[in-house]
Amino acid sequence: MLEEFQKHIEANFQNLVKTKFLLACSGGLDSVALVHLCIRCKLDFAIAHCNFNLRGEASNGDEKFVQELASSNDIQFFATNFNTICYAEKNKVSVQVGARELRYRWFAEVMRENDIKTLVTAHHVDDSLETFLINLSRGTGIDGLSGIPEKTEALSRPLLRFSRSQIFEYAKSQNLKWREDASNADTKYLRNKIRHEIVPLLKGLNPSFLKNFTKTQEHLSESAALIDAHVLELKSRLFQEKEGVIRIPTQALLDLKPISAHIHALFKAYGFTEWNDVENLITAMSGKEIYSKTHRLLKDREFLLLTEVSEKIDTEFYAISEEQTEVLEPIYITIESADSLSSKGLHTLYVDKKALKYPLTIRKWKNGDYFYPLGMQGKKKLSKFFKDEKIDVVSKERQWLLCSGEDVVWVIGRRADERFKVKEDTSDILKFTLN
Repeated sequence: MLEEFQKHIEANFQNLVKTKFLLACSGGLDSVALVHLCIRCKLDFAIAHCNFNLRGEASNGDEKFVQELASSNDIQFFATNFNTICYAEKNKVSVQVGARELRYRWFAEVMRENDIKTLVTAHHVDDSLETFLINLSRGTGIDGLSGIPEKTEALSRPLLRFSRSQIFEYAKSQNLKWREDASNADTKYLRNKIRHEIVPLLKGLNPSFLKNFTKTQEHLSESAALIDAHVLELKSRLFQEKEGVIRIPTQALLDLKPISAHIHALFKAYGFTEWNDVENLITAMSGKEIYSKTHRLLKDREFLLLTEVSEKIDTEFYAISEEQTEVLEPIYITIESADSLSSKGLHTLYVDKKALKYPLTIRKWKNGDYFYPLGMQGKKKLSKFFKDEKIDVVSKERQWLLCSGEDVVWVIGRRADERFKVKEDTSDILKFTLN
């Protein structure tokens, strides 16, 4: 196995050959064998171990074992302890999910603090089969059946082409010692039930079952890649982003067949899971919206507007004193005296300073606000101005105003107010620049 592993690393994991990586080691058979293989291949790596405190002294014994393994081979060692049960209860997740969240969050911290780019884990083809069967039992699409990826930007799994039996035979031939986790035999856990009761039956059906399974997953991955390319092309045509808002024409979505599959593929990356709600939003009235944990999807006339969910700004207004030369929040504006109107554009405002009442304020617009648009006679409600300018709902929600008392001086980045414009007899000109 060593020779096969070494060729596999040289052909497919040059990132592990060239730079130091972090290897997650539990002390069990798979990760101990991986440590040994990496040592034999003279790779540069550190070992990371998580103590989840789930098995009393046995958990502490695992940590001590891995620490001694690292020390005896002069390998840098990182370890941490978690109160996994407390975390799982607090976050209302299973112990298994809690342990996964805790360890990957910690791995990321260790990598960031030590400038390590890649995490290596000891997943093998049997793990991929178990994951496939778990996802199949719960109902899934092609992504859930494509298996565990061999490599991502920050994660490598060089054992994924090897079976549990191959790893066991290698460890036995090298007289390796490892720790046995008694909980791995408990079939009350779904993965263990599949591992000990279902997988042996499947392997018994055909001696080449694992090999054929690997080929099937390769075919599924290739199909998934074709779908991803199609979705990427669709997004490049339909998803038009401007100032953090993605606009998607609803009619173009309705023209996609089959629409349900396309909706899932286009929006799954944004955290949406209630696919009927997403599909119904396409034909809903303007103003209807749905949320995922990370994104908001809103119907606005003939478009869906997709934005990230951001924290609401609690401050109703921001004061600007007469002495200020810049505003840092909620947006960045510089303020300076000017001799003339030297530059023009929506991001620049010139006003007659004597017409202003300090302190000025920056605030969000609200219903009933009006102003006197520069170059026009009479006043206009901001709601009517936004409608005439065809400004979408999200952009209206984000709109800031520069005000003098109750009067709007500038619909920032869009239109100035006639009442504060620079005239022929203006002697004190102020220039505001939105950066």
